[in-house]
Amino acid sequence: MAKVGILGSTGRVGEHLIHNVQETEGLELSVVHVFSELKTTLPETTLVTNDMKTLLKNCDVVIDFSAPEATQALFEAALENPTPLVVATTGFTEHQKNLMAEVAENMPVLYASNMSAGIALLKQLVEQVAATLKDFDIEIVEQHHRHKVDSPSGTALTLGEFAAKGRGLDLDAVRISGRDGQIGARTKDEIAVMALRGGDIVGRHTVGFYNDGEYLELNHTATNRQTFSKGAIRAASWLVNQEAGMYSINDCLGI
Repeated sequence: MAKVGILGSTGRVGEHLIHNVQETEGLELSVVHVFSELKTTLPETTLVTNDMKTLLKNCDVVIDFSAPEATQALFEAALENPTPLVVATTGFTEHQKNLMAEVAENMPVLYASNMSAGIALLKQLVEQVAATLKDFDIEIVEQHHRHKVDSPSGTALTLGEFAAKGRGLDLDAVRISGRDGQIGARTKDEIAVMALRGGDIVGRHTVGFYNDGEYLELNHTATNRQTFSKGAIRAASWLVNQEAGMYSINDCLGI
C-alpha cells in the first residue's frame, strides 16, 4: 500500500485527488498539505498539515497541483527529505526549473504540464507533423476558465516546445503570444501560442498547421478535471517504484 500526500489539496484539482486516491486500489491518502480551509471530508487516518517537511515524512509519494511558490518550497524541503514527486504545477521561473532538476538528482520526479493521456500522445503527434510539414505555419491556441492565472498555459508551451523540436528550433527564439498593430507579415519560423480565457472551460488546446490550400488542426479537449487527477494518480503509482531521475507522463504511459 503506497501512502500518498497531496500538495494543493484546496485547489480545483485537489478535491478530485482526495476522492480519486481513496478510490484507487493500492493507495492510501496519508497526508494533505493545506494553505486555507479544507472543505472536503477526509478519512480519519489522514494527517492535515501546513508544513512541507511533515508532508514529505508522512508519505511515499507526493502529488503536487499547487502554485510555483509552493512547489519551490516543496523542492527545498525535499532536498533534505527525498520523496518521489509528481509535479503538475506550471508557470515556473528558471530558478524553479533548475531547482527541480537538482531535486531529480536525488529522487524520482515526474513533471508534466498536463497529466492526461491524450496530451501525452498529442505532444508526439505535434513533433512528427511539425517535422514532416516543414512549409506549414504553426499556430497554437489554448482556452481555459476565467480563473486561470498563468498565460499561456503550461500545456500550450509544452506543445510549442515539441513543435519547435520538430523543426530544430528554440521555442523561446521564435514564439510570439500576441499580435497588435502594424507588425508586418508573419515570419517563416514563427510559432504563435495564444491564450483565451472565459467561463468554466476546463481546457482546450488546438495546434494548427496552415499552408496555401490546406490546413491540419490537432485538438484536445478536457471536459472534466478528473482527467488530470486520475492521470496524476496513475503517475504516482508508477513513480513510487522508480529510481532517482526526471520523468515525463510519456515515460509512465510507455509511449
